[in-house]
Amino acid sequence: MSFPRLTGILLHPTSLPSRGGIGDFGPAAFEFLDFLASARQGLWQVLPLGPPANGNSPYSSTSAFAGNPLLVSLERLAERDWIDVSQLDTLPNSNGHIDYDEVYKHKFPLLEEAANNFLHSATASARSRFDQFCTVNDWWLEDFVLYDALRSRYDRRSWNTWPLELARREPSALQTARTELDSEMAARRVIQFFFYEQWHALRLYCAQKSIRVVGDIAIFVDYDSADVWAHLEIFRLKDNLDPEAVSGVPPDAFSATGQRWGNPLYDWNVLRSQGYKWWVQRLRWAAETCDFIRLDHFRGFAQFWEIPASEPTAINGRWVDGPKDELFNKLRDELGGLPFFAEDLGYITPDVHALRERLNIPGMAVLQFGFGDPGAHMYLPHRLTADRVVYTGTHDNDTTLGWWNSSATEYERRAAEAYVGHCEDGINWAFIRAAQASVASFSVFPIQDVLGLGSEARLNTPSVKSGNYHWRYQPGSLNHKLAERLANIAEVTDRLPQPVPKPQSEDFIA
Repeated sequence: MSFPRLTGILLHPTSLPSRGGIGDFGPAAFEFLDFLASARQGLWQVLPLGPPANGNSPYSSTSAFAGNPLLVSLERLAERDWIDVSQLDTLPNSNGHIDYDEVYKHKFPLLEEAANNFLHSATASARSRFDQFCTVNDWWLEDFVLYDALRSRYDRRSWNTWPLELARREPSALQTARTELDSEMAARRVIQFFFYEQWHALRLYCAQKSIRVVGDIAIFVDYDSADVWAHLEIFRLKDNLDPEAVSGVPPDAFSATGQRWGNPLYDWNVLRSQGYKWWVQRLRWAAETCDFIRLDHFRGFAQFWEIPASEPTAINGRWVDGPKDELFNKLRDELGGLPFFAEDLGYITPDVHALRERLNIPGMAVLQFGFGDPGAHMYLPHRLTADRVVYTGTHDNDTTLGWWNSSATEYERRAAEAYVGHCEDGINWAFIRAAQASVASFSVFPIQDVLGLGSEARLNTPSVKSGNYHWRYQPGSLNHKLAERLANIAEVTDRLPQPVPKPQSEDFIA
């Protein structure tokens, strides 16, 4: 698929300076989109939007389809009288780092109250809209709301610790649970309705501002998820429902034991026999939710690292063939195209590059990676081609200033200055200009690089289990001067926004 020449900013919604201790889909999100429009940015890239499973990572979710309730704006619900505005005063009011436990403790009960108010007092037109949402999304929604209600009943423990008849999804046990948890399931349906109403309102606003949304899909799903529980047959599980093998990557220069991610592996033979139905549903849903999709760990579709579940590290794994072209040919037939690009960073074998090129899916380049030994120069602008998405850094990197001041070697700093020159306005702006001037189709940079922030604003450090995804930018950080600076660069590098086909205007009720 040919991508237009555009530029944009990577900002996960949790990092917005919204009211209530966490970024959400409320007024701050619309203010950010106004900034993007004034800065002539045509892309907004987000991380996965699903509900977090274990920890705070967007890449570890309890559902491949559901939305994170904490992203629902209570302010917008109060504007529509689903909750009294005075109750927002009980929320955490910090504009600093996110305390997820505190936010969940205060926000989720208010979301449930708003949902119950909706169920008891929604107008006929609002109820009709909700009913339509439930009908259209029945294929994932019913499994998720039952799973989520059961998970709450059992103190948010993984589904395999529930009573065996529920873990094995015995029909009589499921029916009993549905009856007993009817009100909890109803509220969760409404919360998901709120999420998608608010997200689609943002999407409409993006289209009006000529901004396209770039989403993100993790290749694997969490074991503690509605997807594994509801589709046991498409995952490689033992008779006792424990994983037979799990995901990860082998040892490399960064880790002597590799990385044992622990996600259950797919049974690709079963998926093939089903016509890859679950993957078609997943990526159709993603393509309907965003304009373009980043496919995380793309090499896993060519070959994945299979680790026996009994192994404590990734050392004793092996490479196993993935579905390769067959899956993507099916997706192209079903979706009418492949609006994806591949996360193909790190050690990538020629067969993975060949797969991406056969599929005509762009790959990625990160400037921070380009100044080591000569083999790293593949990430520098003079080596790029149009089938690339170039970043100054990603959510997994330190900020550009943080990298420059803390982790870049002396050799890397000398090489960077030789490439971009001495930068009076900071290495972050030099990298932004270099990325923009490249021939790559998309040029994207984290908001931290626009704001010139250091390591204190880093979003995620891979393999570190705590302290990640807590950062938010401060209110008032985005100003006209920054917007004008970005707009001038976008104009001179021919990356001005292109009109987006506008969806039919809708009167959102959440």
